[in-house]
Amino acid sequence: MPRTLDTLTLADAKQMLEAGEAKATGLGIPYNIAVVDAGGALIAFTRQDGALAGSIDLAIGKAKTARMFDKTTDYLAELAQPGAPLFGIERSNGGNVVIFGGGLPVKIDDQIIGAVGTSAGSVDQDIAVAEAAAAAISQSTST
Repeated sequence: MPRTLDTLTLADAKQMLEAGEAKATGLGIPYNIAVVDAGGALIAFTRQDGALAGSIDLAIGKAKTARMFDKTTDYLAELAQPGAPLFGIERSNGGNVVIFGGGLPVKIDDQIIGAVGTSAGSVDQDIAVAEAAAAAISQSTST
């Protein structure tokens, strides 16, 4: 029997970037926003004018981490504290795991189809921008 894998498309990613950029503009902070597909490969990335250069790799890393582990990066951060079950996880995968907030899996009908990662503000701001980007897809598919 043939198998199919649903994944974010470039059109989805562009819609997500637009929503994330709008949220970032509302916060008054230029952002880096990355979107990866169901396999964790980068689909689209934006760096708003003036966004921190050091946050480029962080945004991409957060998106990839969220997809690799199918968990938000802020939740992984909780699990990675000393004495917690995943302590040291950030050193796995060649050290390419980013475990602070701003990365989250993107789902449609409880199926993970990709992830988004954001970086430039506080952890709470990064989470808010990522949530705005992800919401753009869930809203467009629920109507």
